[in-house]
Amino acid sequence: MTGASPNLVAPVSLRHPQVDTPSSPVVHFDASAPLRLACQQDLAPFSIAYETYGELNAAKSNAILICHALTADQYVASRHPITGKPGWWNSMVGPGKPIDTDRFYVICSNVVGGCMGSTGPASINPKTGAPYGLTFPVITVGDMVEAQARLIDYLGIDQLFAVIGGSMGGMQVLEWASRYKDRVFAAVPIATAAWHSSQNIAFHEVGRQAVMADPEWSGGNYYAAGTVPKNGLAVARMAAHITYLSEEALHRKFGRNLQDRSSLSFSFNAEFQVESYLRHQGSTFVDRFDANSYLYITRALDYFDMREGAGGVLANAFRGTRTRFCVVSFTSDWLYPTRESREIVQALNAVAANVSFVEIESDKGHDAFLLEEPTFFATIRGFLNAAATKRGLGAAEARK
Repeated sequence: MTGASPNLVAPVSLRHPQVDTPSSPVVHFDASAPLRLACQQDLAPFSIAYETYGELNAAKSNAILICHALTADQYVASRHPITGKPGWWNSMVGPGKPIDTDRFYVICSNVVGGCMGSTGPASINPKTGAPYGLTFPVITVGDMVEAQARLIDYLGIDQLFAVIGGSMGGMQVLEWASRYKDRVFAAVPIATAAWHSSQNIAFHEVGRQAVMADPEWSGGNYYAAGTVPKNGLAVARMAAHITYLSEEALHRKFGRNLQDRSSLSFSFNAEFQVESYLRHQGSTFVDRFDANSYLYITRALDYFDMREGAGGVLANAFRGTRTRFCVVSFTSDWLYPTRESREIVQALNAVAANVSFVEIESDKGHDAFLLEEPTFFATIRGFLNAAATKRGLGAAEARK
């Protein structure tokens, strides 16, 4: 019997150059303006890396902030500097697309805790001259939003026309709409929830344990050890990727088809196409993502609960809102199922918010919001057009 290879992936560089010198613009906030975190620690100095698309009009009223999901980054509609692939939402954002950069000024930042230029565990701690590692403070989704608000202030924008995001990005949208009620004209939380479920916490814990069980993790100090926990991080990505798909999508794409063979080899190699696919997802992921960032960001999601600080009642988080909402879910999304979107809608209805709700028929699972879904595209385009009309942004006015 042939044994499996001890390494799932090839070696990668120890610290990506994008950590310190991203290809995108970066705003540096010095020690005189610390970011106060939910854990009651100050992060200072800190940096936020971001990309922009389109032009900000004279009134600064056409800005859309896009919030990225767990393992994405600021390169929403531009080529990724490490992988060379198109932006992760390239089908949605651009000239003439549903989020039209001929009309709107689009901003997307790498979250704090990330590894693509915003301050995170792979960044250099100015007090020690070495990477933070596990000395980096634990962060929350709210902390991510507070850092984004600093960026929006830096750009001189008082009110965002819209905040849009899916999955973890949708959680950031909800935080924006709750924390900054006067700064968000329209909000589009997609394929998301108002709190992280125990099932999702469980999946994240499996991923974190896979990373930490890798001997090359070195207690989180793998930068100094000169190692990379590539196998553990690849397994974490493989497990997570299963949750992004649906059974129907997996069956349609792979079934029980064998990989590059016509009969069983009676080994632990990648016999089936689905196994090969997952291994590929794991191996390519470690080329562009920091293992400690994965730990920190998944923990931030686990801590997410919009009812906290609202007396345990979700509706209280949105009381007094004047934001226009469009909540979107997908029928085959079992990671953040439609019932969780309905809870958001019910809470918004309870405070008489202006809210629309659309459940998109799709068999593509959670990742449907990243894929070609014509009904979804039409929903986003229609909502933004209606909101722009309400705000007084005509096609020409949006660019003035």
